[in-house]
Amino acid sequence: MNREWQEVTLPVPAAWVDLVCETLTEAGSCGVVVEERKLDTFVPPDPREDYAPLCSIRAYFAPQAGLKEKIESALGEVAVFTPGWTPPAFKISPVHDEAWAEGWKQHFRPFRVGKRLLVCPTWEKVEDDGQRALLRLDPGMAFGTGTHATTRLCLETLAEAVEKAVSPCRVLDVGTGSGILAMAAALLGARPVLAVDIDEQACEVARNNIALNRLSGAIEVSATPIEKLEGVFDIVVANILAEELVRLAPHLRRLLDTRGVLILSGILPEKAALVRECFDPLFEAPGETIQLDEWCCVHYGVL
Repeated sequence: MNREWQEVTLPVPAAWVDLVCETLTEAGSCGVVVEERKLDTFVPPDPREDYAPLCSIRAYFAPQAGLKEKIESALGEVAVFTPGWTPPAFKISPVHDEAWAEGWKQHFRPFRVGKRLLVCPTWEKVEDDGQRALLRLDPGMAFGTGTHATTRLCLETLAEAVEKAVSPCRVLDVGTGSGILAMAAALLGARPVLAVDIDEQACEVARNNIALNRLSGAIEVSATPIEKLEGVFDIVVANILAEELVRLAPHLRRLLDTRGVLILSGILPEKAALVRECFDPLFEAPGETIQLDEWCCVHYGVL
Protein backbone atom coordinates (compact mmCIF):
# COMPACT_ATOMS: atom_id res chain seq x y z
CA MET A 1 0.00 0.00 0.00
CA ASN A 2 1.33 3.40 -1.01
CA ARG A 3 0.49 5.36 2.15
CA GLU A 4 0.52 9.15 2.27
CA TRP A 5 2.28 11.21 4.95
CA GLN A 6 2.54 14.89 5.77
CA GLU A 7 6.08 16.30 5.53
CA VAL A 8 6.80 19.33 7.73
CA THR A 9 9.88 21.29 6.61
CA LEU A 10 11.52 24.16 8.47
CA PRO A 11 14.97 25.75 8.90
CA VAL A 12 16.54 25.41 12.36
CA PRO A 13 19.81 26.84 13.74
CA ALA A 14 22.46 24.24 14.53
CA ALA A 15 22.24 25.05 18.23
CA TRP A 16 18.62 23.91 18.49
CA VAL A 17 18.48 20.93 16.10
CA ASP A 18 18.32 18.23 18.78
CA LEU A 19 15.70 20.10 20.82
CA VAL A 20 13.45 20.73 17.81
CA CYS A 21 13.77 17.12 16.61
CA GLU A 22 12.80 15.81 20.04
CA THR A 23 9.86 18.22 20.20
CA LEU A 24 8.56 17.13 16.81
CA THR A 25 8.89 13.49 17.81
CA GLU A 26 6.91 14.13 20.99
CA ALA A 27 4.30 15.89 18.84
CA GLY A 28 3.75 12.64 16.97
CA SER A 29 6.31 12.61 14.17
CA CYS A 30 7.02 9.15 12.79
CA GLY A 31 10.49 10.17 11.61
CA VAL A 32 12.74 13.21 11.47
CA VAL A 33 15.49 13.88 8.91
CA VAL A 34 18.19 16.54 9.31
CA GLU A 35 19.83 17.78 6.12
CA GLU A 36 23.59 17.19 6.09
CA ARG A 37 25.74 20.26 6.70
CA LYS A 38 29.39 21.01 7.22
CA LEU A 39 29.02 21.84 10.91
CA ASP A 40 27.69 18.66 12.49
CA THR A 41 25.50 18.37 15.56
CA PHE A 42 28.29 16.14 16.87
CA VAL A 43 29.85 19.43 18.01
CA PRO A 44 28.25 21.27 20.92
CA PRO A 45 27.27 24.82 19.97
CA ASP A 46 29.42 27.69 21.21
CA PRO A 47 27.06 30.05 23.11
CA ARG A 48 29.15 33.02 21.93
CA GLU A 49 28.47 32.30 18.27
CA ASP A 50 25.52 33.42 16.17
CA TYR A 51 22.77 30.87 15.63
CA ALA A 52 24.08 29.77 12.25
CA PRO A 53 24.32 27.84 10.06
CA LEU A 54 20.71 26.85 9.47
CA CYS A 55 19.78 23.20 9.01
CA SER A 56 16.76 21.93 7.15
CA ILE A 57 14.59 19.61 9.22
CA ARG A 58 11.94 17.37 7.67
CA ALA A 59 9.47 15.66 10.00
CA TYR A 60 6.84 13.15 8.89
CA PHE A 61 3.32 12.88 10.34
CA ALA A 62 0.29 10.75 9.59
CA PRO A 63 -2.39 12.84 7.84
CA GLN A 64 -4.51 14.59 10.48
CA ALA A 65 -6.71 17.61 10.98
CA GLY A 66 -5.16 20.54 12.81
CA LEU A 67 -1.56 19.53 12.11
CA LYS A 68 -0.52 23.13 11.40
CA GLU A 69 -1.84 24.35 14.75
CA LYS A 70 -0.27 21.36 16.53
CA ILE A 71 3.18 22.14 15.12
CA GLU A 72 2.83 25.83 15.87
CA SER A 73 2.00 25.02 19.49
CA ALA A 74 4.94 22.62 19.83
CA LEU A 75 7.39 25.12 18.34
CA GLY A 76 5.97 27.83 20.56
CA GLU A 77 6.97 25.75 23.59
CA VAL A 78 10.46 25.36 22.13
CA ALA A 79 10.81 29.14 21.86
CA VAL A 80 10.84 29.37 25.65
CA PHE A 81 14.15 27.46 25.69
CA THR A 82 15.78 29.06 22.64
CA PRO A 83 16.63 32.68 23.52
CA GLY A 84 17.37 34.77 20.46
CA TRP A 85 15.50 32.49 18.05
CA THR A 86 11.86 32.61 17.05
CA PRO A 87 10.55 29.53 15.22
CA PRO A 88 9.97 30.46 11.57
CA ALA A 89 7.12 29.63 9.24
CA PHE A 90 7.14 26.01 8.11
CA LYS A 91 5.87 24.14 5.07
CA ILE A 92 3.55 21.13 5.06
CA SER A 93 3.54 18.92 1.95
CA PRO A 94 2.11 15.48 1.15
CA VAL A 95 4.62 12.68 0.53
CA HIS A 96 4.17 8.98 -0.21
CA ASP A 97 5.82 5.95 1.38
CA GLU A 98 7.61 5.15 -1.85
CA ALA A 99 9.24 8.58 -2.12
CA TRP A 100 10.21 8.54 1.56
CA ALA A 101 11.76 5.07 1.38
CA GLU A 102 13.68 5.81 -1.80
CA GLY A 103 14.98 9.01 -0.24
CA TRP A 104 16.59 6.94 2.52
CA LYS A 105 17.99 4.32 0.17
CA GLN A 106 19.83 6.70 -2.11
CA HIS A 107 22.01 7.75 0.83
CA PHE A 108 22.86 4.28 2.18
CA ARG A 109 24.64 1.97 -0.21
CA PRO A 110 26.88 -1.03 0.57
CA PHE A 111 30.51 -0.11 1.18
CA ARG A 112 33.68 -1.99 2.02
CA VAL A 113 35.84 -1.46 5.09
CA GLY A 114 39.34 -2.85 5.05
CA LYS A 115 39.96 -6.19 3.35
CA ARG A 116 37.12 -8.26 4.76
CA LEU A 117 34.21 -6.17 6.03
CA LEU A 118 31.17 -5.17 3.97
CA VAL A 119 28.57 -2.84 5.51
CA CYS A 120 25.22 -3.27 3.82
CA PRO A 121 21.67 -1.87 4.32
CA THR A 122 19.12 -4.57 5.06
CA TRP A 123 17.24 -4.00 1.78
CA GLU A 124 20.27 -4.70 -0.43
CA LYS A 125 20.77 -8.24 -1.71
CA VAL A 126 24.38 -9.33 -1.32
CA GLU A 127 25.57 -12.87 -1.93
CA ASP A 128 27.55 -14.35 0.95
CA ASP A 129 30.70 -15.66 -0.72
CA GLY A 130 32.34 -16.66 2.55
CA GLN A 131 35.19 -14.24 1.92
CA ARG A 132 33.64 -11.17 3.54
CA ALA A 133 32.25 -10.35 6.97
CA LEU A 134 28.78 -8.93 6.26
CA LEU A 135 27.41 -6.28 8.62
CA ARG A 136 23.77 -5.41 8.02
CA LEU A 137 22.16 -2.18 9.23
CA ASP A 138 18.72 -0.65 8.91
CA PRO A 139 19.02 3.17 8.92
CA GLY A 140 15.45 3.33 10.15
CA MET A 141 16.48 1.65 13.37
CA ALA A 142 19.33 3.88 14.53
CA PHE A 143 21.96 6.43 13.75
CA GLY A 144 25.51 5.30 13.02
CA THR A 145 25.44 3.68 9.59
CA GLY A 146 29.13 4.25 8.99
CA THR A 147 28.68 6.93 6.34
CA HIS A 148 29.69 9.78 8.64
CA ALA A 149 33.41 10.56 8.49
CA THR A 150 33.97 10.02 12.22
CA THR A 151 32.51 6.51 12.12
CA ARG A 152 34.20 5.68 8.81
CA LEU A 153 37.60 6.66 10.24
CA CYS A 154 37.00 4.42 13.25
CA LEU A 155 35.81 1.54 11.09
CA GLU A 156 38.86 1.65 8.82
CA THR A 157 41.34 1.92 11.71
CA LEU A 158 39.54 -0.67 13.83
CA ALA A 159 39.38 -3.17 10.97
CA GLU A 160 43.12 -2.84 10.40
CA ALA A 161 43.86 -3.23 14.13
CA VAL A 162 41.66 -6.31 14.56
CA GLU A 163 42.98 -7.99 11.42
CA LYS A 164 46.59 -7.53 12.57
CA ALA A 165 46.01 -8.43 16.21
CA VAL A 166 46.71 -11.82 17.73
CA SER A 167 43.27 -13.43 17.59
CA PRO A 168 41.05 -13.32 19.50
CA CYS A 169 41.59 -9.76 20.75
CA ARG A 170 39.55 -8.01 23.43
CA VAL A 171 37.73 -4.87 22.23
CA LEU A 172 36.01 -2.05 24.13
CA ASP A 173 33.70 0.32 22.21
CA VAL A 174 33.06 3.51 24.20
CA GLY A 175 29.94 5.47 23.21
CA THR A 176 28.68 2.63 21.04
CA GLY A 177 25.55 4.35 19.64
CA SER A 178 24.17 2.00 16.97
CA GLY A 179 26.76 -0.64 17.89
CA ILE A 180 28.35 -0.56 14.45
CA LEU A 181 31.95 -0.50 15.72
CA ALA A 182 31.40 -3.29 18.21
CA MET A 183 29.70 -5.40 15.53
CA ALA A 184 32.50 -4.75 13.05
CA ALA A 185 35.07 -5.93 15.60
CA ALA A 186 33.07 -9.07 16.43
CA LEU A 187 32.50 -9.95 12.77
CA LEU A 188 36.23 -9.69 12.17
CA GLY A 189 36.93 -12.14 15.00
CA ALA A 190 37.38 -10.05 18.16
CA ARG A 191 36.32 -11.77 21.41
CA PRO A 192 35.11 -10.63 23.85
CA VAL A 193 33.62 -7.31 22.76
CA LEU A 194 32.14 -4.86 25.25
CA ALA A 195 29.98 -1.99 23.95
CA VAL A 196 29.19 0.77 26.45
CA ASP A 197 27.01 3.87 26.27
CA ILE A 198 25.64 5.98 29.13
CA ASP A 199 22.41 6.46 27.14
CA GLU A 200 20.06 3.55 27.92
CA GLN A 201 18.14 4.15 24.68
CA ALA A 202 21.37 3.90 22.68
CA CYS A 203 22.10 0.60 24.43
CA GLU A 204 18.72 -0.74 23.36
CA VAL A 205 19.33 0.39 19.76
CA ALA A 206 22.71 -1.34 19.81
CA ARG A 207 21.18 -4.56 21.15
CA ASN A 208 18.60 -4.54 18.36
CA ASN A 209 21.25 -4.13 15.67
CA ILE A 210 23.46 -6.74 17.30
CA ALA A 211 20.56 -9.22 17.33
CA LEU A 212 19.88 -8.40 13.66
CA ASN A 213 23.43 -9.53 12.89
CA ARG A 214 23.19 -12.59 15.18
CA LEU A 215 26.00 -11.35 17.39
CA SER A 216 24.23 -11.28 20.76
CA GLY A 217 26.47 -14.03 22.06
CA ALA A 218 29.65 -12.22 21.05
CA ILE A 219 28.96 -8.67 22.28
CA GLU A 220 27.97 -7.45 25.72
CA VAL A 221 26.16 -4.08 25.87
CA SER A 222 26.35 -2.03 29.05
CA ALA A 223 25.34 1.42 30.33
CA THR A 224 28.08 1.33 32.97
CA PRO A 225 30.23 4.52 32.86
CA ILE A 226 33.80 3.69 31.89
CA GLU A 227 34.98 5.24 35.17
CA LYS A 228 33.51 2.13 36.81
CA LEU A 229 34.65 -0.44 34.26
CA GLU A 230 37.31 -2.99 35.12
CA GLY A 231 39.53 -5.20 33.00
CA VAL A 232 42.02 -4.70 30.18
CA PHE A 233 41.41 -4.62 26.44
CA ASP A 234 43.67 -5.07 23.42
CA ILE A 235 41.77 -2.42 21.45
CA VAL A 236 39.80 0.52 22.83
CA VAL A 237 37.81 2.68 20.39
CA ALA A 238 35.99 5.88 21.36
CA ASN A 239 34.02 7.94 18.84
CA ILE A 240 32.88 10.83 21.04
CA LEU A 241 33.55 14.55 21.49
CA ALA A 242 37.15 15.74 21.77
CA GLU A 243 36.45 17.33 25.14
CA GLU A 244 34.99 14.07 26.43
CA LEU A 245 38.00 12.14 25.16
CA VAL A 246 40.26 14.44 27.16
CA ARG A 247 38.11 14.11 30.27
CA LEU A 248 38.11 10.33 30.04
CA ALA A 249 41.80 10.01 29.10
CA PRO A 250 42.98 8.39 32.38
CA HIS A 251 40.27 5.73 32.16
CA LEU A 252 40.76 5.05 28.45
CA ARG A 253 44.46 4.49 29.14
CA ARG A 254 43.79 2.39 32.26
CA LEU A 255 41.53 0.03 30.33
CA LEU A 256 44.03 -0.44 27.49
CA ASP A 257 46.62 -3.21 27.53
CA THR A 258 50.24 -2.04 27.60
CA ARG A 259 50.69 -3.12 23.98
CA GLY A 260 47.15 -2.28 22.94
CA VAL A 261 45.72 0.07 20.30
CA LEU A 262 43.67 3.14 21.23
CA ILE A 263 41.46 4.68 18.51
CA LEU A 264 39.96 8.13 19.13
CA SER A 265 37.54 9.86 16.76
CA GLY A 266 34.89 12.56 16.70
CA ILE A 267 37.65 15.18 16.56
CA LEU A 268 37.56 18.37 14.52
CA PRO A 269 40.96 19.33 13.01
CA GLU A 270 41.25 22.33 15.31
CA LYS A 271 40.75 20.02 18.31
CA ALA A 272 43.35 17.43 17.28
CA ALA A 273 46.18 19.28 19.03
CA LEU A 274 44.16 19.34 22.27
CA VAL A 275 43.67 15.58 22.10
CA ARG A 276 47.31 14.91 21.21
CA GLU A 277 48.59 17.12 24.05
CA CYS A 278 46.54 15.07 26.49
CA PHE A 279 47.18 11.55 25.18
CA ASP A 280 50.74 11.69 23.78
CA PRO A 281 52.35 11.76 27.26
CA LEU A 282 50.45 8.59 28.17
CA PHE A 283 52.21 6.53 25.49
CA GLU A 284 55.79 5.72 24.54
CA ALA A 285 55.26 6.93 20.97
CA PRO A 286 53.16 9.89 19.80
CA GLY A 287 49.80 9.26 18.20
CA GLU A 288 49.10 9.27 14.49
CA THR A 289 46.42 11.57 13.10
CA ILE A 290 44.40 10.76 9.99
CA GLN A 291 41.72 12.97 8.49
CA LEU A 292 38.60 12.43 6.38
CA ASP A 293 36.51 15.37 5.24
CA GLU A 294 36.39 17.73 8.22
CA TRP A 295 37.06 15.15 10.93
CA CYS A 296 40.13 13.53 12.47
CA CYS A 297 41.00 10.23 14.09
CA VAL A 298 44.00 9.83 16.40
CA HIS A 299 45.33 6.37 17.20
CA TYR A 300 48.05 5.01 19.46
CA GLY A 301 49.83 1.68 19.30
CA VAL A 302 51.17 -0.34 16.40
CA LEU A 303 48.70 -1.18 13.63
